[in-house]
Amino acid sequence: MDLQRIKNKFQSLFGEGGALYTAPGRINLIGEHTDYNGGFVLPGAIDKAMYCMIKPNGTTDTVKAYALDLEEMDEFQLDDVPIKQWAKYIFGVCLEMIKRGAKIQGFDVVFAGDVPLGAGMSSSAALESCFGFALNDMYNLGFDRFELAKIGQATEHNYVGVKCGIMDQFASCFGKEGSLIRLDCRSLEYEYVPFDPKGYRLVLINTCVEHELASSAYNKRRESCENAASYIRKYHPEVEFLRDATLDMLKEVANEVSAEDYIRAEFVIEEIQRLLDACQALKEGDYETVGKKMYETHIGLSRKYEVSCPELDFLNDVARQCGVTGSRVMGGGFGGCTINLVKDELHDGFIKRATESYEQKFKIKPKVYDVIIKDGARKL
Repeated sequence: MDLQRIKNKFQSLFGEGGALYTAPGRINLIGEHTDYNGGFVLPGAIDKAMYCMIKPNGTTDTVKAYALDLEEMDEFQLDDVPIKQWAKYIFGVCLEMIKRGAKIQGFDVVFAGDVPLGAGMSSSAALESCFGFALNDMYNLGFDRFELAKIGQATEHNYVGVKCGIMDQFASCFGKEGSLIRLDCRSLEYEYVPFDPKGYRLVLINTCVEHELASSAYNKRRESCENAASYIRKYHPEVEFLRDATLDMLKEVANEVSAEDYIRAEFVIEEIQRLLDACQALKEGDYETVGKKMYETHIGLSRKYEVSCPELDFLNDVARQCGVTGSRVMGGGFGGCTINLVKDELHDGFIKRATESYEQKFKIKPKVYDVIIKDGARKL
């Protein structure tokens, strides 16, 4: 990211004296559709981020914000919801802080980023975390990173209308170079797991498709999981989420739940275990096992949870044929990216074959992003 562009624009609009902040996007190595089942996820902050240059402007409540990537300016008061969609993120972060007792005054800001939009790397969480961290530091508000993640999540819920979990904001706030974060989605306890894949690279390939099914299918999957958990709970009262259940418990209710609910629940219980196995393998530096678990996740997401699509399955097959260590759909499914753990020496050949064969088959050029695990939100 060319930070000089941000500085130059800030100076031309607002003069000297701004401070520079950043917060990253994220990947999730393994652990899909586990969050709303009380399970674990394994995200990491990446080297693609949002950046802002900001300073107080001496007003009580006027915000002047310039979105450099869009070349758009918006000016709004903190008691009036802005019209522009991107400005709602900034407004939401301010309002959530004010709700928590913070005193925020007017400020000027220029922001930009290199988190690809619509690729499942959480550009919106990066934006929320960037502003949350900047305002917290600039006005000395005293929020910890944990509260900043919750402020970002509440912004999505209350001002953008997206009922997201907390993983994206958590990863953006708590990211640490050379580590992934094993986050317990129920208790929000977390542990850093070493991720230093010497000789391997992480690559995302964006299918550049988004199938319509996503939101309605998501709700259906969620209902299936809740149904299965409620049947298990009749015999095992301690089971609050599928995270508390075992495959044996699920088998006990096989005749009571629908075949569809059964197979969805089976995927989730297996996926939670796969994530724990992958964490153990990472601690031992065993990236071959991690890769194997990633492939297992893809098969589960494709055949049991049925949230893949022909484009994602095609890229996963190409990865397997090229000898890629691990590959799977990343995110909710029905489009978006595959995440691939690739040996250095196979990287260029894999990318060439994947992009060429994909374009030939689907008449769409996929986008390729090499990512590195980096630190979370910070002042530069």
